[in-house]
Amino acid sequence: MEIPDKMRAIIKEKAGRGAKFVMKEVPKDLGSHDVLVKVYAASICGTDLHIYLWNKWAQEHIKPPQTMGHEFSGKVVAVGKDVSMVKIGDFVSSETHIPCGKCKQCRTGNMHVCQHLQILGVDRDGAFADYIRVPEIVLWKNDPSIPHIWASVQEPLGNAVHTIFTEDVTGKNVLVTGAGPIGLLAIEVLRVAGSAKIIVSEINSYRRNLAKEIGADVVVDPSNEDLVRVVKSETNGDGADVLIEMSGNERALIDGLTALTPAGRASLLGVYNSDVSINLNDMVIFKAIRIYGITGRKMFDTWYKIGDLLKNGRLDLSKVITHTFDFENYENGFQLMEEGKCGKIVLKL
Repeated sequence: MEIPDKMRAIIKEKAGRGAKFVMKEVPKDLGSHDVLVKVYAASICGTDLHIYLWNKWAQEHIKPPQTMGHEFSGKVVAVGKDVSMVKIGDFVSSETHIPCGKCKQCRTGNMHVCQHLQILGVDRDGAFADYIRVPEIVLWKNDPSIPHIWASVQEPLGNAVHTIFTEDVTGKNVLVTGAGPIGLLAIEVLRVAGSAKIIVSEINSYRRNLAKEIGADVVVDPSNEDLVRVVKSETNGDGADVLIEMSGNERALIDGLTALTPAGRASLLGVYNSDVSINLNDMVIFKAIRIYGITGRKMFDTWYKIGDLLKNGRLDLSKVITHTFDFENYENGFQLMEEGKCGKIVLKL
């Protein structure tokens, strides 16, 4: 296909709330290992909302002007001279953690926590554009049977899969605190993985209803109910075997650890706005709790799990993806994200 000189893009033009729809140059100056992808679909992430709202995190990490977005699917349209992993015409998505390939973490199977990590749409131009340039090392070839819209949410789906499968969840009673988009994806994964009972805590009524629809067995409003009491009641007094913390809320973490059975496991993906204070003695040490800090996805172990689950029809993302908008209508998506009246939102290009 002929590649134009200009493309549509959503950028963070300057400090402050909002984003701007612009026309800009297509990035044609490919390095020897770079790939140019025509974007088909791009989903809105919580990180994108932080940038849109220009909160403290965004102010500390983003240097405008910059193209936003990092969750996408599309087709390879051009490759650098030394690219060997993909070819023109391949249907791809991308890992958003771009590693250096040289540090200790990269050389010991932990590229997702590379010492010199760059994040797509944060440290460099992202995927809210007709075309994106990425290094071949982060590309993932999708099975052609996977819908473009579903393929665009594999990055956050990978967060859920990585968080859940740090240990086995089959036959376990699992507490999920926070039913935002990744928490909702986690419910679908836990259901497929054979968890015994899925208990979800969420203050947003829209997302509580969605959590129930997706497959949660018990849904709790922690602003009106005693989460610890409910969990104990639902587990014969034992407590949850596994805590999946997705909210980034201190109260949710404390209640989640309190509701966890002795010798249980906690995997923490939620990001907190400030320092958190917990009673390590009673909540962790004397209960022999195993706590995992989770960031990103295992490259590329998690992607193989996701790809196989999707192409074999094990996961159904139709209920988690609640809204799709044409690219130009991105403001509608950000409004719903801010209001919390959505699951996953995808922009169609």
